[in-house]
Amino acid sequence: MTGKREVAANAGFDLPARRWPASWSGAIALMVVYLLPLAGHLIPGESLAAQTGREAVYWALTALLVSYIVLVERRPLSSVGWRAPTWQSFAFGLAAAAVMIAGMACIYLVLFPALGLSPNEGGLTAILATPLWFRASVVLRAAVFEELFFRGFMIERLTEITGTRSVAAIISLLAFTFAHLSYWGWAHLLIAGFGGAVLTGLYLLRRDLSCNMFAHLLTDAVGLVAG
Repeated sequence: MTGKREVAANAGFDLPARRWPASWSGAIALMVVYLLPLAGHLIPGESLAAQTGREAVYWALTALLVSYIVLVERRPLSSVGWRAPTWQSFAFGLAAAAVMIAGMACIYLVLFPALGLSPNEGGLTAILATPLWFRASVVLRAAVFEELFFRGFMIERLTEITGTRSVAAIISLLAFTFAHLSYWGWAHLLIAGFGGAVLTGLYLLRRDLSCNMFAHLLTDAVGLVAG
């Protein structure tokens, strides 16, 4: 069977090669840097001051990512799924949070015992021992930074680069899941992977970053603030 390029050549013209814009290289470089444990290397230690400093690093990374999108790529934030929230944003976010909370409870109460796995209770205890204002700030930061980077930026830019939204979503999900390994341990990957899968599906369904942030915030708040 004659291929498309052969047909085009016989017709007297060549199909154009797929271009690789410079912005794609910049996006990939930024993803690699952001996946490094920068905050932990810059500000080590488990004191409240050190943990607060690491949160400040994440907020700085958030501002840098927004600046990169707007000033370097010269694209609107809608290019990473941001739009003004509507009642549907909150309704879908609430529904997704309910699914995540119920699913995570099943993993903790049923799956972990069945598999003989032990979650990192020490890490959770350490966070719950911090002041309420700090836990609330962690929940807010995680919802904003992680959804902006893993769902909005990674999925959208990797979709452009790979040409396949499903591949972009899988890469984003794997990156999000394993980003939780260093602090929470291997068993927690089941929790992070399940939550990440729901949030990824929600983003693919709605392409509404505010909806994702709301769902993420509610889910983390149940464990880290209400808990």
